[in-house]
Amino acid sequence: MKLLVTGGAGFIGSNFVRYWLQKHPSDQIVNVDKLTYAGNLRNLDGLAANHQFHRKDICDGDVEELLPGVEAVVHFAAESHVDRSIYGSEIFVRTNVLGTQRLLEAARRQGVQRFIQIGTDEVYGALGENGEFTEESPLLPNSPYAASKAAADLLARSYFQTHKLPVIITRACNNYGPYQHPEKFIPLMVTNGLAGLPLPVYGQGAQIREWIHVTDHCRALEAVIQRGCPGQVYNIGTGRCLSNLEMVESILRLLDKPSSLIQFVADRPGHDFRYALSSVKARRQLQWEPETDLEMGLAQTIRWYGENRSWVESARNASFRQYYSSMYENREGYRR
Repeated sequence: MKLLVTGGAGFIGSNFVRYWLQKHPSDQIVNVDKLTYAGNLRNLDGLAANHQFHRKDICDGDVEELLPGVEAVVHFAAESHVDRSIYGSEIFVRTNVLGTQRLLEAARRQGVQRFIQIGTDEVYGALGENGEFTEESPLLPNSPYAASKAAADLLARSYFQTHKLPVIITRACNNYGPYQHPEKFIPLMVTNGLAGLPLPVYGQGAQIREWIHVTDHCRALEAVIQRGCPGQVYNIGTGRCLSNLEMVESILRLLDKPSSLIQFVADRPGHDFRYALSSVKARRQLQWEPETDLEMGLAQTIRWYGENRSWVESARNASFRQYYSSMYENREGYRR
């Protein structure tokens, strides 16, 4: 089987590429990534010759030249950080909406047999204290990032309805694991904790998130490619939910660091209170179950960042430090 993976040098994309080639060593992967700040070729070190990397922007339209012979497109490429979308949304609309449309159109022209649109639970908006999002829940995004991903999902759906392109949409909860850029929540807390730096927590850390190890997500995507039904949406979750403060406290406990490192800073605008997914459909129809215990997965993740200090140092570069300063150090409540 030959797959085209977009965003395959990013966090989830690179983990998927590694997972797929380990499980399907005779398959071929064509990997397309623009290599923005979140893409890292070091994430792909050691891959075999049946992995081909191409530095391309999906918005430019020339990705189609890589599609002949491709049976499945797995579309990870996206601008993905909510905080960045709040202060500059144009690139999110360009990459997540226009880029998805151009990829869909190319896949339609080339007769691709499977198009997997990788979405997010954030398109559903925020929940109150009870309940779960199902695949039938309305899309009510509250951040520019989430709105751009909702638009991408709807474009993908329209290509199934209008052009019969065999699109499947997935929406996963928050991922964690190796190779995640340190601006994201868990790696930020882990790498700051390892360095003895303050751990900035928005508000009082009461927001609740559901967590899945990236390998469990990759296993779910494997099931989607093999057994998913075109035109369908599949939520991918674990049911394991923690407040942000509980997650930070768990990380500090595993690091054997004091809770005094926690610093509560002014909350970000429009911060969704709670996400929770019903993944009953995926479990029943795809015969998939998450396998990684959260405590064990966190310990493994922390160990990976501790053992890959050069990777961390290269990611926490001058650009990252500038972002971190503007996002946290200049926010009310931060103490140097």
